[in-house]
Amino acid sequence: MKKRALVIAPGRGTYNKAELGYFARHHHDKKALMAQIDAYRATQGQDPISALDGADVYSIKHHTRGDNASPLIYGCAYADYLAINRDKYDIACVTGNSMGWYIALACAGALPFDGALHLINTMGTLMQKALIGGQMIYPFINDNWEVDADQKQHLLNLIKEINARPDHDLYISIMLGGMLVFGGNEAALSALKDVLPPLQDRFPLILPNHAAFHTPLQRPISAEAQDIFDPSMFENPHTPLIDGRGHVWRPYATADDEIFNYTLGHQVYEYYDFTRAVQVSVKEYAPDCIIILGPGTTLGGAVAQSLIEICWQGMHDKAAFIARQKDDPYILTMGMDEQRALVV
Repeated sequence: MKKRALVIAPGRGTYNKAELGYFARHHHDKKALMAQIDAYRATQGQDPISALDGADVYSIKHHTRGDNASPLIYGCAYADYLAINRDKYDIACVTGNSMGWYIALACAGALPFDGALHLINTMGTLMQKALIGGQMIYPFINDNWEVDADQKQHLLNLIKEINARPDHDLYISIMLGGMLVFGGNEAALSALKDVLPPLQDRFPLILPNHAAFHTPLQRPISAEAQDIFDPSMFENPHTPLIDGRGHVWRPYATADDEIFNYTLGHQVYEYYDFTRAVQVSVKEYAPDCIIILGPGTTLGGAVAQSLIEICWQGMHDKAAFIARQKDDPYILTMGMDEQRALVV
């Protein structure tokens, strides 16, 4: 009997050193797909994505640039979507994290492959050229992945406090499971880093080559993108889509201008609530499992934390989640070989 799956598309920051060669390693049967991306890139005067994936050495400088990382991640993720075994899984709904919204549009049929490629490459290029602000991550959960309400409120209060200072712009960028992604200008992020105590030898974590995505600082990018694109590029999705507000875009009930305005308006300059997107997806469609497209393995924790917050199927903390994963994996991450084998 087939399982009904929620598919989640990854965002920026998921193609790292460990992912070098991801497309070539997993998709030698999809060379035509990579060739299509490379041909498009040639029309834009940009380096082929196959060269980035096939590089001998991973380069933070080159692989994390928005104009390179965005189409590279799209190629890997979309190829993973095509690789899902449809004899075992029916796709119940699709969502994504941040840039993953654009990938989700392609997976759900709201954009054709080449239309999504043009959108993703263009947005990545616009962001990279402007590089307005940056992003920083900090957690608000305890070691057992339970929300620390006081810590979360403290972080939200810091945003208000720092944002009130002259020439300091700080906002919520992404709600990412048990972590808050801040977006802001250099002064604000520097002030925030000064008051956040170090945690786990990782946090506060500055994301390289990331702009202040999903904040009002990106309004100029939104305006520029809306001049480039047109609502007619969108189609009715064949699969339900859940966006960064938790709104469901349904087949045969999606207006081109509305999804255009969200994708190139609200989604660009208002915060992205990935936590809510995951929670609405499972509550609305009750999937038998969740499939996270590659590249990367970093999104699984945020998805699990989003489920734990609502005690989904009895997963009330990290220990309960790990026990469930051992007995009957609910989250299948295609970037992990042992879980990928269950999906393709």
